[in-house]
Amino acid sequence: MKNEKGIIKISVRNLVEFILREGDIDNRNGKAASAEAMQEGSRMHRKIQQRMGPNYHAEVPLRIAIEEEDYQLVIEGRADGIMIENTDDSEYTFADNFNHIELGCDARVTIDEIKGIYQKVELLEAPIGVHLAQAKCYAYIYAVQHDLPRIGVQMTYCNLDTKDIRYFKEEFAFGELSEWFWHLVDEYKKWADFQFAWRKLRQDSIKRLEFPYEYRKGQKELAAGVYRTIARGKNLFIQAPTGVGKTISTIFPAVKAVGEDLGDKIFYLTAKTITGTVAREAFELLRTKGYQAKVIQITAKEKLCKCEEMDCNPVHCPYAKGHYDRVNDAVYNLLQKEDVFTREVLLEQAEEYMVCPFEMCLDVATWVDDIICDYNYVFDPNVYLKRFFAEGTKGDYIFLVDEAHNLVERSREMYSAELYKEDFLATKKLIRHYDERLAADFEKCNRILLEYKRECEKYVLYDNIGNLIFALMRLASNLDEFLQKRAEFPERKEVTEFYLNLRNFMNMYELVDEHYVIYSEHEEDGRFKIKLYCVDPSLNLQERIDKGNATIFFSATLLPIQYYKNLLSTKKDNYAVYAETAFSDDQRLLLFGNDVSSKYTRRNAKEFARIADYIRMTAQAKKGNYMVFFPSYKMMQQVYEVFCGLAQVLPEKPEDIENSEGQSMPDDSGKISAILQQPSMKEEEREAFLAAFSEETSAARNGSLVAFCVLGGIFGEGIDLKNEQLIGAIIVGTGLPQISNEREILMNYYEKRSGEGFDYAYRYPGMNKVLQAAGRVIRTVSDVGVIELLDERFLQSDYRGLFPREWEKRTVCNVGNVEGYLREFWEADGRC
Repeated sequence: MKNEKGIIKISVRNLVEFILREGDIDNRNGKAASAEAMQEGSRMHRKIQQRMGPNYHAEVPLRIAIEEEDYQLVIEGRADGIMIENTDDSEYTFADNFNHIELGCDARVTIDEIKGIYQKVELLEAPIGVHLAQAKCYAYIYAVQHDLPRIGVQMTYCNLDTKDIRYFKEEFAFGELSEWFWHLVDEYKKWADFQFAWRKLRQDSIKRLEFPYEYRKGQKELAAGVYRTIARGKNLFIQAPTGVGKTISTIFPAVKAVGEDLGDKIFYLTAKTITGTVAREAFELLRTKGYQAKVIQITAKEKLCKCEEMDCNPVHCPYAKGHYDRVNDAVYNLLQKEDVFTREVLLEQAEEYMVCPFEMCLDVATWVDDIICDYNYVFDPNVYLKRFFAEGTKGDYIFLVDEAHNLVERSREMYSAELYKEDFLATKKLIRHYDERLAADFEKCNRILLEYKRECEKYVLYDNIGNLIFALMRLASNLDEFLQKRAEFPERKEVTEFYLNLRNFMNMYELVDEHYVIYSEHEEDGRFKIKLYCVDPSLNLQERIDKGNATIFFSATLLPIQYYKNLLSTKKDNYAVYAETAFSDDQRLLLFGNDVSSKYTRRNAKEFARIADYIRMTAQAKKGNYMVFFPSYKMMQQVYEVFCGLAQVLPEKPEDIENSEGQSMPDDSGKISAILQQPSMKEEEREAFLAAFSEETSAARNGSLVAFCVLGGIFGEGIDLKNEQLIGAIIVGTGLPQISNEREILMNYYEKRSGEGFDYAYRYPGMNKVLQAAGRVIRTVSDVGVIELLDERFLQSDYRGLFPREWEKRTVCNVGNVEGYLREFWEADGRC
């Protein structure tokens, strides 16, 4: 709102899809029913537009401003094409832009709306309602601006597999269009009124808002850097050591930037639910200080679904039936009575209105000020919020990306896709009784993959898989038609799952360029796969980042920062900041063991015994809770068995800790309790494991607790054990990812590109896990603890160059003198 009266904007597409939707949620219709494709449709748009004659004008921006009492409602969009023909052979002339064309008196104007679809075009009996509504909006805007008594609309549908095209043409009198358009606007007016009134309340509250704490050392400078970045519309990478207060130090300046009209909506993006909870608490803190804002934390679909099985159609889910007939009322009512939309609030409202809670949650997000959600909802091409990030759209968004080091591997997964040969045979068996022609399409793809399989020993890289893609396109088209015609059959769920995976592969293939590697391999279980591997996700991420005004990437382990700048963005003018730590060197003892290693050639009984001695002496130096991190479950188990064989060790199970609450622990004075992380722990098992660190349980224990964990696992980051809950971490090994074909491909790619293959594939990802594990110990300014890195390789210059600034004060030790260093540290200032 940069003028005095204020502006409310909405795109033509969002307007018609929001107001005119009706009926059921129905996953049985597959992608064809939603009819529109993702980014792969853009290429087809351009091809169709380029084939049209000189009277065809592509990608024409159209805009209408409607004056309301308190604000101006702007409805805008971009018509795919406008065709102008003068029947009297006179010529039309151009003024400064296309919207000021001077038309001849008999000019015939047609608005063209192009839609790329998966459904076979011959199955379409009429244009899809919301698509036609889009074209009618553009037709009205153009007609009113050029005083046209009549105007035509052409719907152009193109099948993205077959490239077949079908047209639907219709002509409208201006009076008919006008009545229809203003009815649409009237339906939206209450929403615009709400948006304007709430925005005014929010903006006024932000102007009075102050930072909720006394600034820590370096915190004010960090917040100012975030604000300046947003004001300049740039991206910022922040290395933010633990204790800086990175959550409030990014949220507060982002909120203040919104108050100065530098953005309108804040997306706080996380990799884990727990960091999202911290962000919600920060927003809530600002609300207690006067910030008027609506906040939502998007909950995963499976945690909101009220049915035993997520099968989103009116047959299996009562909330799906008639959902779109009721959801707008449910959302509007909820916005009037709530400001913070928790899982419980959403479930209660969904039950009252009998709508899908997850879909309603996404609709509520449209109207809130602050959205806390997983990375997927912005970056993943299959999950992203199309309400905000549809093709060709841009918004006044500020992206705050927490724990940004996680986004590298997450984005590689998002933009990669794979197919398994065995799935083609399995799905062929399911459908051959229904459609022999379709079974033949499956067999064609299977034969091509069989040829690939015979050529593959370890793995094979491909420059071109055109023969497979052609066969997949035919299969996808015919499978889509099959699913459209058969609403119900026993194997539908499995076939639909295969179809969606196939479509995802085809969609990702549209993105394949020099940032990708295509390869095939035999997996350990014998299955053969072909994969589109997004080695460098920077370009795909940048396209999403460009949807907003500014992006702030931050993490306590964003080192080396150039590595993350290269992989998370293509911009060369991104800013970077190393935030000043609030902790002192005296709070920690940082030890480097120079007589141990986790190298495979050194993994033997003697090495395990030395590591076990380090752990024992550390745990005996001061009673407390310790974590020991290993590069693999196997090595963890091997050292754990040696450790538990020591006379001073008492093996313990997390469930025993949980069941002993309120009871005194056995009298095993001086003994060290040991617990072990298990693979694939369930939520209740993780909670029981962490319960062993509680202050109450620790006080009842007579000796120290040592938890054996895996580097990069669920306890290696994202947990917050403050004060006496954790006083030491021992990291065994450099955290290098396990050798695999994919790691080798990654290494070779970056070796050719920059000569940094080993760093990008192994050293940098491994060191990040080490830094994350080390960061578990000192969480507050009052915490004191020990960090030990046990691997002689840490003393090499290649690793020392990756240490954070805070590690400048460090001590090299061995198993013979570590006890002395520990004793000296704990006895200082009466810590023992």
